[in-house]
Amino acid sequence: MIKFLIISGIIFGLGYSIILNSPVQKIIYPVLYPEYIFPYAERYQVDPYLVAAVIRAESRFSHTAESGSGAKGLMQIMPDTAKWAAEQLKLDYDQEMLFDPEYNIRIGCWYLGQLFHNFQGNLVVVLASYNAGEGNVRKWLGKNLWDGRLSSLDRIPFTETRLYVYKVLKYYERYRALYKNNK
Repeated sequence: MIKFLIISGIIFGLGYSIILNSPVQKIIYPVLYPEYIFPYAERYQVDPYLVAAVIRAESRFSHTAESGSGAKGLMQIMPDTAKWAAEQLKLDYDQEMLFDPEYNIRIGCWYLGQLFHNFQGNLVVVLASYNAGEGNVRKWLGKNLWDGRLSSLDRIPFTETRLYVYKVLKYYERYRALYKNNK
């Protein structure tokens, strides 16, 4: 019986490892719109697999996604944020343009790049800001409600933001594991 359990455990472990690293996982974790993700991620100095993780978490790669709060497109960008970003980038702006994959990814990559710059590359703070807004995160940090570390994420006042950061980090880790040799 013990031999059976040991052998079963080994077989299950090997099978699980094969499944996790199989081509099937690339169906679950696709990188759709690579023609936009890679060049704009490079231009704005953001890891393209982080961009894919954000898109997966935000819209599951649906360019027509729209949240109840008004966020639009693949990267679920709020219209006010998009308008400001478009002004900074000297781009035309109309809310409907947020449903265009290239436009949305360009704005989203630029915004992530800005957040990385504003928060000295702290990925956890960047993701919290992307979800809850930079103003909220600065308030939490300024009032010592949160110190910006993953280990103290439970101190963030917004449950949605805590869950979002964990989700995107999980997706990001998966994308990097699956595609790390594809650069």
